[in-house]
Amino acid sequence: MLRALLLSLAFLASLAQATEVRSVRVKAGAEHTRATIDLSAAAEYRLFTLTNPDRLVVDILGGSLRSTIDGPGDGVVRSVRSGRPESGRLRVVFDLTTAVKPKSFLLEPSGRNRHRLVVEMRPAASTVVAATAARPEVPATVPAEAMREVVVAIDAGHGGQDPGAIGAAGTHEKTITLKVARLLAQRIDDEPGMRAVLIRDDDRFVALTQRFQQAREHKADLFVSIHADAAHNRNARGSSVYMLSTRGATNEAARFLAERENQADLVGGVSLGDKDRTLAAVLLDLSQGATLEASALASEHVLAGLTRMGKAHKRQVERANFVVLRSPDVPSLLVETGFISNPEEERKLNDPRHRARVAEAVMLGIRDYFHATPPPGTWIAANAKARAHVVMRGETLSEIASRHGVSVRRIRQENELDTDMLRVGLVLKIPTSS
Repeated sequence: MLRALLLSLAFLASLAQATEVRSVRVKAGAEHTRATIDLSAAAEYRLFTLTNPDRLVVDILGGSLRSTIDGPGDGVVRSVRSGRPESGRLRVVFDLTTAVKPKSFLLEPSGRNRHRLVVEMRPAASTVVAATAARPEVPATVPAEAMREVVVAIDAGHGGQDPGAIGAAGTHEKTITLKVARLLAQRIDDEPGMRAVLIRDDDRFVALTQRFQQAREHKADLFVSIHADAAHNRNARGSSVYMLSTRGATNEAARFLAERENQADLVGGVSLGDKDRTLAAVLLDLSQGATLEASALASEHVLAGLTRMGKAHKRQVERANFVVLRSPDVPSLLVETGFISNPEEERKLNDPRHRARVAEAVMLGIRDYFHATPPPGTWIAANAKARAHVVMRGETLSEIASRHGVSVRRIRQENELDTDMLRVGLVLKIPTSS
């Protein structure tokens, strides 16, 4: 009797923790079809498309249904149906009239609105046509395949026999980093013109030098390493952003952290003792400054994204000699999503909603970076109407205008500025021409 009661209580508890899908609304607009999924709480989800026939699939982890959501659609959505491919996963399927380029995001409750998962679907065939019309300076003869996506390599720190830092409640850093990395990859894939590559997508060990080497093999435009480390001060909280320093760490705490992370190779049985010549060559290339300069700019954008969401531990980018950031030709940065040594932060890192917010903040920073300095020949370079620039210390409006090849007057107009005084961390919209 007692065992049956405990099982019943466990079942009821699992139901209470599930995210309930209350309704699904589909509405066609002038440029895209929007599906709004009303939820009882924020949830982790996975979005992907299928062909023959065309479908858009949304898997909601721990999802459940209050009542049926099956029914007709609108716009590019022919119909909506649901299913459960496995225990603990609710699947919402949008049957489509054509292939689409999807974009998704979560909305917090506001007013009478609940938590919402919004999916915008734009016909894939019209994407390049619309973009070409909006950008007359792009030759009409440029084929769609020539406008490649920017590639972001996402590195989930630690893995396999290397658990990373361990929280007071027993949470392994490697588990948190993989979950955040997957969420970040999903959000990047949702953005037009961007594509994510996961360095590891399971619980396995990858040597530090192999991590940035994989990024190079994928021809990544940016390498982002995700961590959730510990600190001597158990009250430390918030996110931090690091870039490579070839002259030593910003401070002793950064140096300690880098030394700890660099020891991860020893856990996997790999010694760095015979890598001096290669490392020297890499550092020599880095001394040219181009990669470090791009890393600094990307780091500032990501830090600004975290700061806007109130998640930053420090207001400046930290520098440390992380092995994983030593790629000679791929801009690289490391994000500490929080301090797993802080019990409150450990609890937050185990909350899917908090991880989703952190992933969103990092994605926004990455997006701002690529829109500020879009690589030539990419979809973003061909389609961005306005770029973004995060104001850094010592910068003036005239210097920023000169760097981007536009006039001060245009920047003032674009951002409705009534003064040339700039606040550090301010995100300016930069028009594409003067």
